[in-house]
Amino acid sequence: MKKTVWIVVANRGVARLFQASQPTGPLEEMDAFIHPEARLRDQDLVTDRPGRGFERSGPGSHAEEPDSSVAEVEAGHFALELSRFLLKGRQEGRFDALVLIAAPGFLGSLRDRLNGSMKDRILLEVAKNLVHLDAHAVRSYLPERLYSAVEA
Repeated sequence: MKKTVWIVVANRGVARLFQASQPTGPLEEMDAFIHPEARLRDQDLVTDRPGRGFERSGPGSHAEEPDSSVAEVEAGHFALELSRFLLKGRQEGRFDALVLIAAPGFLGSLRDRLNGSMKDRILLEVAKNLVHLDAHAVRSYLPERLYSAVEA
């Protein structure tokens, strides 16, 4: 039975989607996604200064540090956008298995936003930022035979 594997190659601002239709064949690039907000610095995204906090043990105040940077939040939005696209593709039966290749910090963010049925379709994860590579170079980071572990 012919199987289709989608390979997502991403970082916090760019994602490229490849497809493998043969177990040992080349990859075909299908789509690209850009999220420019994730590449901006916090001060480019936020116009106001951090809030002020007051010391408990005497007079004085200090700037409050946010729990996460605006760039991290934007990367999370991008990961959510990608996860929704992947879920739609799976619901439409466009692929059987999924390979995630992403910059280490973004890989966890993307994985966290996939639902359980999508996580079950993950064939392989590679924690590397390879968005700048062409299809042939990306293929070299994958096992020679992609389909051996794919379940229909």
